[in-house]
Amino acid sequence: MNMKPKKILVQTTIPPTDDDWSIARFSRLGSLLRERRDDYGNGLYEVVMRDREMPGRPDPVLSAIDESDFDLLWLLGVDAGNGLTEEDSAAVSRFWARGGGLFVTRDHMNLGSSVRSLTSVGGAHYFHGVNQDPDESKRRVDDPYTTSISWPNFHSGANGDFQEIEIVAPIHPVLINEESPTGSIWFLPSHPHEGGIGAPEGENARVVARGKSKITGVSFNIAVAFEPRGNRGPAIAHSTFHHFVDYNWDPRSGSPSFVSEPPGDAILRTPQALADTHRYVLNAAAWLANKTN
Repeated sequence: MNMKPKKILVQTTIPPTDDDWSIARFSRLGSLLRERRDDYGNGLYEVVMRDREMPGRPDPVLSAIDESDFDLLWLLGVDAGNGLTEEDSAAVSRFWARGGGLFVTRDHMNLGSSVRSLTSVGGAHYFHGVNQDPDESKRRVDDPYTTSISWPNFHSGANGDFQEIEIVAPIHPVLINEESPTGSIWFLPSHPHEGGIGAPEGENARVVARGKSKITGVSFNIAVAFEPRGNRGPAIAHSTFHHFVDYNWDPRSGSPSFVSEPPGDAILRTPQALADTHRYVLNAAAWLANKTN
């Protein structure tokens, strides 16, 4: 049996930039998805990796994605607030409304805040300057070390290390790992300043995973799952793109020059941590594509 592979667009919200979090720094994510096979050895996913084109103008791919043959969009919000035009956001929202699977992630403070313009799933992302966390107790600095970054900036550990996550019951399919002693994903990469997310009111969405700050002990949300509704596809809002970047899977990959925090290397010494991360990615892709992984 040879089923047609699902087509995934993995895209950042900035143009190609060597010294930034452009798509070249997510190569391991793309490879993991491309290499996934079914029981017959057929590839499950066709993956297109790209950065956006000129800021301020509609991106030729994103602004027409609802008319494309893409099945999933993995949107990496790495911009300073201008990463999506109105045309881009409207097309992504229509793509989701017509059944496309949507994964949207960002990072600390206002990084990736252009995703706020997306229908419904954008409202799951809380920033410093727009759509602030309704829980005022979360509007405070958590990471005290990198003083140039303000809230939300939950400190789950160093880049290159990993964190133990909390599964929010009932366990969601994207978090199942039958090979784990707990039956679920246990670890994800850590990051010194994760962003804030939550489930918007009135949506068929809920928090499915949480982390805990290593500085304050505060619990913060890592993933919000939006169940399919009507023709609308499934979606996931995720706290930080650092859970998927090469540097956080292998700190030897290097980072942009503006990253000042010293990295750890625990993820290299603990195979289960990276295996759990890979399982989460594959689970998410399967769920968003309405596949059995």
